[in-house]
Amino acid sequence: MSKRIRVAVLGAGIGRSHISGYAALPDHYEVVYVCDLDPEKASAGAKLAQGARPVIAVAEVFSDPNIDLVDICLPPHLHAPMTIAALDAGKHVVCEKPIAGSMADVARISAAASRAGRQVFPVFQYRYGAGYRAAHALREKGMLGKPYVMALETHWQRGADYYAERWRGSWKGELGGAIVSHAIHAHNLVTLLAGNIRSVAAFLDTRVNPIETEDCAAINMKTLEGALVTSSITLGAAGSKSRFRACFEHVTITSGTEPYHVGAGPWAFQATDPMRQVEFDAVLASVPDVADRFAGQFADIFHRLSGAPDLYLPTFDEAMHSIELITAIYDSAINARIVELPLPADHPFEDGWQPGR
Repeated sequence: MSKRIRVAVLGAGIGRSHISGYAALPDHYEVVYVCDLDPEKASAGAKLAQGARPVIAVAEVFSDPNIDLVDICLPPHLHAPMTIAALDAGKHVVCEKPIAGSMADVARISAAASRAGRQVFPVFQYRYGAGYRAAHALREKGMLGKPYVMALETHWQRGADYYAERWRGSWKGELGGAIVSHAIHAHNLVTLLAGNIRSVAAFLDTRVNPIETEDCAAINMKTLEGALVTSSITLGAAGSKSRFRACFEHVTITSGTEPYHVGAGPWAFQATDPMRQVEFDAVLASVPDVADRFAGQFADIFHRLSGAPDLYLPTFDEAMHSIELITAIYDSAINARIVELPLPADHPFEDGWQPGR
């Protein structure tokens, strides 16, 4: 697919940021539709992409044979059914996090993609930043060494204004709390640099807001490569900051704290052996610039659909692992136990971790 990809964006909330990402790549994409049940939001979103048409009926999008890609930016409970519907309509899909609310729904999406011969691209935009690109370059050159420990901080401020959207903070609408809506990206960064999570012990609580789901968490994890990981999460901080710190055998990495783009710079890379700092600095200086965040990921999607090499495009398997990890975290917190991954096919939460599901 070398021509411009024709896109329909469903949902004009976070969808506006996606539209701006596509608009930054005018040689690759044309946003044809912006669909939202709120006509004003649809119109405002469409104005961000020259020539886009605001619509309120998703059926109009799915029935247009000229649409190549549907980008789903709807509330989480709609992600799986809309992804499957778009695949059944013959479209490739970009889907915001979480891609689904259960392992069973992930399997249904995979089956639908196979039937349609189309691809599903989960959104993990944190890796598209100068800081993560540099860490990835060091990993590719074998310069990180053994991963020792990693510490994640997702310390954000969320109050009544954020939860004015009725689906937020609810099991039915948001499918979960802070581990689903906020920390999922940081957890993905860990798996890229130190392997998938193989065991987890978690404490979750609702301490900040009058909501159904958790807004605080303390999670311990171990990866396939042996890294010991701590993830500290709260939606009750003074202001919003995220941080990623990782100690490898040969280098210690510390991110910046920008909440929406922790993958960007400035990241600090301190060689364990000071005599090797010049070697590390030389590699870091050679890392090429590419587009950040959504534009960076969408550029990689274009390359994948065009048959060209992509840098480090998030895979469907990564989305599957992210949902498996969320399932394991809820299992650990609810049942007060260490949970080993991968989970068995007959896991009690296979159809969802939400109460009453």
